[in-house]
Amino acid sequence: QVQLVESGGGLVQAGGSLRLNCATSGSSFSINSMGWYRQAPGKQRELVAAITSGGYTNYAASVKGRFTISRDNAKNTVYLQMNSLKPEDTAVYYCNAAQLLIQLERGGMDYWGKGTLVTVSS
Repeated sequence: QVQLVESGGGLVQAGGSLRLNCATSGSSFSINSMGWYRQAPGKQRELVAAITSGGYTNYAASVKGRFTISRDNAKNTVYLQMNSLKPEDTAVYYCNAAQLLIQLERGGMDYWGKGTLVTVSS
């Protein structure tokens, strides 16, 4: 069973930055794709950014140009650099990992960490 541990969240003012980290372990398959999701109160979880082992990236329109996803393949760790944060970025952020990018685009695999809370004040 894959374990996911997210960290790096916190309280920041609008316009500020945060860097999220996600470490994975316990995978019995090759992790090709990793991604970050977020879930705001009363809303569905949405895919924010994804990256493949080859470096292909995909971003939600709402974060494109502000967020950057990166990964360390050797460590199966994924990062999310968030700049120019807005109050609407407030959410619990989760990471996920899969063999195929489409699995992340379809909502992610059925294992999740506890997430890390990002709160952006206006």
